[in-house]
Amino acid sequence: MCAIGDRESYGSAARDPPSAELQHISSESQEGERKRKANCNTFSQEIIKRLAMTEHSTEPSELLNIVRRPLSPDVRLEVPASLAEYERVQEVLENEGTKYPQLWFDGNRNIAIVVAAPSAVHGTMAGGILQSILEEVKMNQGISSEVRRGLGLVVDTTNTRGLTTRGWDGALVYEQGNRSTLMIDVEVGVSQAYESLRAAISWSVCALRCPLGIAMSFREGGRGIIPDMLYYPSIQEADNGFRDAEEDFRCQLTQSPYGPLIREGVTWYGRVRQVILETYRMPDEISAPQTLLQSSQSFMIVEDGKFVGDNVPPNLQEVVLGDCIPSHILSGEEIEATPVNFFRRQWFDNKFQDSMVKTAVNRMRRRAQFVRSPP
Repeated sequence: MCAIGDRESYGSAARDPPSAELQHISSESQEGERKRKANCNTFSQEIIKRLAMTEHSTEPSELLNIVRRPLSPDVRLEVPASLAEYERVQEVLENEGTKYPQLWFDGNRNIAIVVAAPSAVHGTMAGGILQSILEEVKMNQGISSEVRRGLGLVVDTTNTRGLTTRGWDGALVYEQGNRSTLMIDVEVGVSQAYESLRAAISWSVCALRCPLGIAMSFREGGRGIIPDMLYYPSIQEADNGFRDAEEDFRCQLTQSPYGPLIREGVTWYGRVRQVILETYRMPDEISAPQTLLQSSQSFMIVEDGKFVGDNVPPNLQEVVLGDCIPSHILSGEEIEATPVNFFRRQWFDNKFQDSMVKTAVNRMRRRAQFVRSPP
């Protein structure tokens, strides 16, 4: 059975349909097909045989069938699978050369995790948290320019420990020579099951020994009925319509800062029900890699479409310089404990509202089809 951890929803029970296919084949699909055909001439006969067994086996692979489906942004599907099946399907994806979906594996539970492309909300907020922290650290007068240059951000990185392979939404690392040290991991759950989000952040902290994990969980309200397809006579007409919609959505934010965003009776982004920001730390040095952590601090930022985070401290009470730079690099304990005041309402509102609008417009784009007028 496939446990669905994440879907875009219309109402309480309805599901977002697969993304609409335009009448022309996307350039990404064409490139993946080109690579797949080209690789048939370069892979060894043994690898070709294994790929053929996976794709054309008389025993159907549920995992392969799922990665073949069109997936809405932010979807994460957990599928029971053996390590061997995961490796076979992963090889198929690598052979085709497309970026998404990604495939991870939880060796503790024998679960393959199918990860769709992130939405604008997902990507913007993960990167925004890290960028805000990085900027605050680099403004600190107590560290040298050489130390500042060692700080960097990474995204879309996959890591393996034991039998588990996972990726992170974003991370702050410290680079020293040819070695990089993971300092802060950020995970964003847009509609992801909370236990799945906790498992992701716990793995970074306990298995990868990350000093600090920050998780931001979003809950979007239902959007009602599934919208009809949007028909346009040309790409130019569609682009004009999307630009008008974007301006309309931005105007709506002055009255409803956290949604809903509605266009011609259709809700393209639901009212934000909840935003929670949490920090995670390893309780002791002997924590097992598979430990499922409880958050050390948890703050409600938005509830039922209203900002309620006025009392949230700008450093979440515990984000300090020592979380961003290894202790042997800093000059002493006093500077290690310097707070990093990265969270401010204006920063949060600007990032979040911009990403809401972009997500809403992207949803409209996925419902678009082009029709030619009859001669």
